[in-house]
Formats: sequence, C-alpha cells, structure tokens
Amino acid sequence: MGSEWRELKLGDLVEIFDGPHATPKKTSFGPIFLGISSLSRGRINLADSAHLSEEDFKRWTRRVTPSPGDVVFSYETRLGEAALIPDGLGCCLGRRMGLLRAKNGLVDPRFLLYAYLGPEFQETIRQRTVHGSTVDRIALVEMPSFPIRVPDLQTQLAIAHILGTLDDKIELNRRTNETLETMARALFKSWFVDFDRVRAKAEGRAPTGMDADIAKLFPSEFEDSELGPIPKGWTCASLGECVETLSGGTPSKKNTAYWGGNIPWISPKVMTSIHSDEADHHVTRAAVGNGTRIAPAGATLIMVRGMGLHQEVRVSQARGDLTFNQDVKALVAKHIEPTLLLFALLDGQQELLGRVESSGHGTGKLPSDVLLSYPITMPPLPVQTKLATSFVDLNDRIGLARNESRTLRALRDSLLPRLLSGELSVAQAEKAVEATA
Repeated sequence: MGSEWRELKLGDLVEIFDGPHATPKKTSFGPIFLGISSLSRGRINLADSAHLSEEDFKRWTRRVTPSPGDVVFSYETRLGEAALIPDGLGCCLGRRMGLLRAKNGLVDPRFLLYAYLGPEFQETIRQRTVHGSTVDRIALVEMPSFPIRVPDLQTQLAIAHILGTLDDKIELNRRTNETLETMARALFKSWFVDFDRVRAKAEGRAPTGMDADIAKLFPSEFEDSELGPIPKGWTCASLGECVETLSGGTPSKKNTAYWGGNIPWISPKVMTSIHSDEADHHVTRAAVGNGTRIAPAGATLIMVRGMGLHQEVRVSQARGDLTFNQDVKALVAKHIEPTLLLFALLDGQQELLGRVESSGHGTGKLPSDVLLSYPITMPPLPVQTKLATSFVDLNDRIGLARNESRTLRALRDSLLPRLLSGELSVAQAEKAVEATA
C-alpha cells in the first residue's frame, strides 16, 4: 500500500488560517475562545476553555470561523497538537492557534487529522521548528510547502474509519463516565447531605428511587447535633476521626535507582479525574520509604498544596497501590466506607476550596488541621456498607470504562503509525481491531 501513496505539499490539500494575535476580554459564558490548552490527544477538551462575548466573537472570526471538519492546531509552544472541530461547537481561534480547511474532494478531514498526528508529519514539524528565545514555533507562511503523504481518497476514508471508530468509543466512554459520576454525586448529596430519604420518611412519604430493603436503612426521625438536625442514630464526625492520613514525597531525582519502575507516582498534575490511574511518572520499589510512600488501593487522594489549589481542590481515588508527592495527602478510611469517603470529599470540594490559605509566592495550601476538621455525617459503619453498594457499582463502572479506553488508546496509537506508513494494510488493521473487541 505504501507505493500507492503520493507525496504532496500541504498547501495542495488545505487552506491555512490563523486568528487574531491578541486576547479578548474573557467572559463566564458565550462562544468558546479555543486555546492551546483545548487540544488534548487529538481531541477538543473544553474543560479549561475560556469564553468571550458575542461582540468580540464577531471580531475574532473575521478571518475564519471554525467549522465542523476543520483541523485546528497549535503553531507555538505545544507544537504537534491538533484536533478536529466537532459538530455544534461555536468557537474562534485563540492565540497561537491555526486552522487547516480541507479543499473539497482532495483529502478527508479526519484522515488529515491522523496524518497530522502521525510520525512522518510530526517529524516534518520537528525539522521545521523555529527555536526562539522564549517559545518554539512553526512559520505559518511556510506550512503550505510542508510535505505530506496521502493515499487515494477511498483508502483515506478506510483509515479514518478504523482510527475514528476507536476514538469515538473512547469519547463515548468519557461521556458515559461523566454521566455516571454526576449520578453518583447527586445521589450522595441527596442521601448524606440533604437527607432527602430521611426527610421523606419523617413527613410520612415513602422514599422514592430505591427498593424497600434500602429504604428501611434510613431512619424516620432527626436529632440535634452540633451541625443542626441530623438523621437519628447517625454521627457527625470530623474527617480526622474517620481516616488515617498519609503524607507523600519525592524521591531523589538524582538517584536513578528510584525512577522508572512500575509503581505509579502521583502529583496533582495528573489528578484530573475521579480516579488516579494514569500517572506520568513511576518509581521503583527502592523508592518506597526513601522519599515517598505507598497509598493503598481505595485510598482517597486530595491536593493540599500548589498554585492550582486556589482554583480547585482536586480529589481522586487510588485504584491500585501507588505513591504520591508532597503536594498530596492520602486518606485511608478507618471508620467510613472507602467509596463514601471519596464522594464525601468530592461533594465537599467547594467548601474545602473556601478553606485554602495562601503561602509564599501565591501558592495555595490546605493545612492538615483545617482539612481534617471537615465534618462528615454518616450512619453506623454496617449501614454505610449496605448503602455504599450503589456508589461502589457506579464507581466500578467508571473504572472499567477508563480501563477499556486505555486499551483502545494503546491500540489506536499502535495502528496509527503503521497505517500511515503503509506497513499495515486496512484489512490487517481491521483484523487487529476485531481481535480486541
């Protein structure tokens, strides 16, 4: 298949645009101001995106308005990142962002994205990078001359379908997990914060959304506590009374015997989801006890120091034994069901954010005494165990989907360079995908 591919200039296949070289006033809502941080693993990630006003949107789209199928990319700092504009996204190009618009009938937009992310074009970018004193960049005026190899359109569509199907499943898993987490958070708030089921029974109404055996576990009366009325028989305790607290650390970076093992080492940087299961660094067994320590599977990790702590208190769960750095505390459940501890702290993120203090140079910190005074109201542990069943199920489903996505991502990353180099035929790639189904 490789001999059937043609080498063309990028400008033969696409039109190239960039946006204004300025930044508008950011707003809380409105059209998306698409920044470099919005590009993640070939996808648009809007988690940290900014917005702008409708008036500024008109000014920022005078050159080009991104449309579905356009490939957006960064031409400064994070070189090589790119993503496809999806249907229904109203956005403009942010600073240092460019756009490729396929010329009709010459290249499939999704194939264009994969070709851009493939090793050959990434090497082209690397070779043509202009190294500046502050940032690296690629010159947009030179991009039309960049070489790119493409097969016939039918083969482009077949390759795009194979890789796109994998990416679509990864995206579906991400959305499903968002829904599952939202459901679990809402259920936790209803049961353990707003006491809706107890309130219903106290008012003579039957609790809804649960079977009779679970409903029996909720009392029908309230009693006074230091925090006000709580369900009768439940206890209001401080977080410190519910958990054992572990502090982390960083093994010496100079000692190579500590790094490159198979034990995840977690920092707040990677605590971006409900589970801490994707570390960007790993340590060896020798590092344990020499700068860092083990947090057991099921422990809840919480960010307690860092510049980002002023914006968000990150909370996630260890799904396996792992190590962690000094900006994180590991909370091991003692008198609380581990999964309920996770959702209690996820529910308390905003309140904990209000307790963050400032230290030198604007760094945020959450002192241990402040963190551990956070109150949690729970029924006796045997009742917790029974009530936790729904939360454990939702949490495990999230974990399974994340595991599947990692497998699919590894398969896509394996197929992409081999398909784009012609080493692997479309038929062979299809068999590889079927083998993992």
